Amino acid sequence: MAELTALESLIEMGFPRGRAEKALALTGNQGIEAAMDWLMEHEDDPDVDEPLATPLGHVLGREPTSSEHGGPAGPGSTAGEGKPSLSEEERQEQTKRMMELVAQKQREREEREEREALERERQRRRQGQELSAARQRLQEDEMRRAAEERKREKAEELAARQRVREKIERDKAERAKKYGGTVGSQPSPSATEPGPVPSSPSQEPPTKREYDQCRIQVRLPDGTSLTQTFRAREQLAAVRLYVELHRGEEPGGGQDPVQLLSGFPRRAFSEADMERPLQELGLVPSAVLIVAKKCPS
Repeated sequence: MAELTALESLIEMGFPRGRAEKALALTGNQGIEAAMDWLMEHEDDPDVDEPLATPLGHVLGREPTSSEHGGPAGPGSTAGEGKPSLSEEERQEQTKRMMELVAQKQREREEREEREALERERQRRRQGQELSAARQRLQEDEMRRAAEERKREKAEELAARQRVREKIERDKAERAKKYGGTVGSQPSPSATEPGPVPSSPSQEPPTKREYDQCRIQVRLPDGTSLTQTFRAREQLAAVRLYVELHRGEEPGGGQDPVQLLSGFPRRAFSEADMERPLQELGLVPSAVLIVAKKCPS
């Protein structure tokens, strides 16, 4: 039984002639299976049907014509002899074998593509897991840095507050050492001092009352006020010290010195007035003072 050429077999299986010739040429005419593999691998290529630029000759599985040899065949030439033709039954049998081979190649190709698809899916899942893990590590790092930043800011805030408290304590100690005594103390009347002896109106005229204590109300710039009782003989500096210790901390940790003013009549007390007793300044038995920031000299 005569066999079909590789080119004829591919055409019998339904492949276009130009595509079959190209597959045989590019696979070096190594057989129909190699050509079929090439056709199935490159069937989706956009240039699969573009012809080759060079003559195909024997590579395509066909005999060269007499014109390709340079002239007509001479007498006795075997080039023009035709091949034995196949019967219809033989052609069908050979076509059946070829179709079975095509089906086998198709199954192998589908199995290979399925394996490749499974491998791509595994890679995609593995990359997704790695990306998720990297994202989680990044979030954990950001949370840790944020916690460290909050901790650092809190430590700096506590340190700033501690410096302010230490400064207030130093100022308090220095002022207490300078002016002596305890600021804001309310001494009880001395038990040794004799009280006023009541006398009959008919014996002597009433005398002016002497006050031992002075009640001072201080109005702060923010609208609040402080009230404290001082001894009449205490210096005005004691009132200023009391105000500076109780007016609260200002933003920024600094405490500017203050200046005391009387409401009515309007009067600004100087540094010399700070060493004068309250009763000498006319602030006994009670007075209202206003606190204003002292301009730095």
